[in-house]
Amino acid sequence: MRDPRFRTRVTSRLATAGWGGHNHWWRHRHGGFGWVGPVFWPFAFYDVYDYSIWGYGYGPSFWDYGYPDIYAGIFAPYDYDDLNAYSGYLPRGGKSAQNALASTNPDDRVGFAPMCGDDSREIAGLPIDDIQKSLELNDVQRAALDDLANASVKAAQDIKASCPSEIALTAPRRLALMQQRIEAMVAAVALVQPPLDKFYGLLSDEQKARFNGLAAKSQRPARARKTARTASATTSPTCGAAQPGLTDWPNDAIEQAVQPNEDQRKALDGLQNAADAAAKTLSDACQPEEALTPPARLAAVGKRLDTMLQAVKTVGTALDTFYGKLSDEQKARFDAIGTQRKAAAVQRRSSNEHRHGHRHHYVSIQRMIRRMIVP
Repeated sequence: MRDPRFRTRVTSRLATAGWGGHNHWWRHRHGGFGWVGPVFWPFAFYDVYDYSIWGYGYGPSFWDYGYPDIYAGIFAPYDYDDLNAYSGYLPRGGKSAQNALASTNPDDRVGFAPMCGDDSREIAGLPIDDIQKSLELNDVQRAALDDLANASVKAAQDIKASCPSEIALTAPRRLALMQQRIEAMVAAVALVQPPLDKFYGLLSDEQKARFNGLAAKSQRPARARKTARTASATTSPTCGAAQPGLTDWPNDAIEQAVQPNEDQRKALDGLQNAADAAAKTLSDACQPEEALTPPARLAAVGKRLDTMLQAVKTVGTALDTFYGKLSDEQKARFDAIGTQRKAAAVQRRSSNEHRHGHRHHYVSIQRMIRRMIVP
């Protein structure tokens, strides 16, 4: 799971399980997905950790998050059948969604574990041995590093705890869970930043230079290092920019589904304006340049997360207002917009496969991960 390419493969396979594995509008630039079933920001701690410690070349996934994920939160293409039959989030056999996700049975919740992260020191913690060996720390510095490692583990635990315990099938609830997830990430950054600043401040100039250069000496797989160097040299943060033609506001679909009255249309206009404002805010706040030290990169992460939280709250407030004015029938139609899009796309895909004789077999998360790990 430390390999960003492996994590991207996991999220890509799961996010497109019910679509035949093809690219769609909510796919990120570097191959990941903001939403995988009910989970927003899978591998959240890893993305924060990769960029903050190892630099942009190891953490482009962090900067891929932005407005398209808010758009996906409103018009998510997932329904219960996707989650149950395709993506492997829920066990087969008729168990209800709420009971399955609340279950303490590991077999019921295993699909969430890889994406929510691991709170162990080995996975979530800093590369303590590498840092100590490289920097030749004194006792005071070593104690500060231990404090930083403990804060890192606690931050990972908090982010992991924000993983959903329920499936959200309405747009307002999805944005509420999205907000909850980002709030946990903001709090995690705030927890790690002080001990990181303290540890870094205790280092000599020579030690700081070595710490900043640890990424080049990382013990990650060679293929991951190669991917990181290529990404760092050829790309820049995209900051989850809106994708014209793909994340355009679906006015016709909403009009046809909801058929709003005058009062509802005013609230809908307010929602669209809020979405436009969120897209602009996120675009304007993009981190334009590579920060050169871990404390500066973590500060950039915190700033970006604060901006994302503001954007989600802006859209969420307008969405709650609009949604609250709808009848139950209108709400159901609005929430079905994404799945209707999916159904149309799947039908086109099925027609193409029928003509070319292709078939796809959907597997559980456990089997899929085993296939990726075992040669």
